[in-house]
Amino acid sequence: MGKLDHKIAIVTGAGRGIGRGIAEKLAAEGAVVVVTDVDEQSAVHTAKELGGGSDRHVGLRVDVTDRACVTAMVTAVTERFGRIDVLVNNAGWDKVGPFVDSDEADWDRVIKINLYGVLNTTKAVLPIMVGQGHGHVVNLGSDAGRVGSSGEAVYSAAKGGVIAFTKAVAREMARHQVTVNCVCPGPTDTPLFASIGGDNPKLRDALTKAIPLRRLADPSDLANAVAFFASEEASYITGQTVSVSGGLTMS
Repeated sequence: MGKLDHKIAIVTGAGRGIGRGIAEKLAAEGAVVVVTDVDEQSAVHTAKELGGGSDRHVGLRVDVTDRACVTAMVTAVTERFGRIDVLVNNAGWDKVGPFVDSDEADWDRVIKINLYGVLNTTKAVLPIMVGQGHGHVVNLGSDAGRVGSSGEAVYSAAKGGVIAFTKAVAREMARHQVTVNCVCPGPTDTPLFASIGGDNPKLRDALTKAIPLRRLADPSDLANAVAFFASEEASYITGQTVSVSGGLTMS
């Protein structure tokens, strides 16, 4: 028996990286997982790889910045499964560089994906959870949003918004028995991390030495925390922000 048996869970940005790790963990704990990603092929492939039969899990192309697309996905999920028990807002994107040299077009993309994406999916799912009288929302923030990160000013701002949004919505939803919590990754060994400089051996070595536990996070480390917040074990925890960073940041 898994802690998420028979739960219906949506995970955004789950085609690879942290999102895929989360999808794998939720499936292993018994959930039926709706894998969404802007890359349809990766979403479908990940869903098939989760096991449990060819049609147990679902892979869908979803652009979290497109409200109509998000609404259509949520409608399709409720029509097929009848409810949504868990929403994991994981989809994200970043471009690293000094703020003074940044391109305003990149600001828009960072904020649309990392902040508006969370607003769009949460707005679409919460009425369903309210109607059910239960649900768990887990937002992926970032330690960049808690303490700031050089070269990631706009990303830090967007993730800081996610953290604050988590707390506010948790207050609004508590009377409906819907919990809302935030998991903040530190440096994590993912394709996105590699694309923004994480494949530089000197950077990886410096980060590893700075982390008290002396390693980068693996997607499974984040997935374990998300699975806890998505389960009934965390039914009395809401509005909380947890850093999964090997001790890199502490508060």
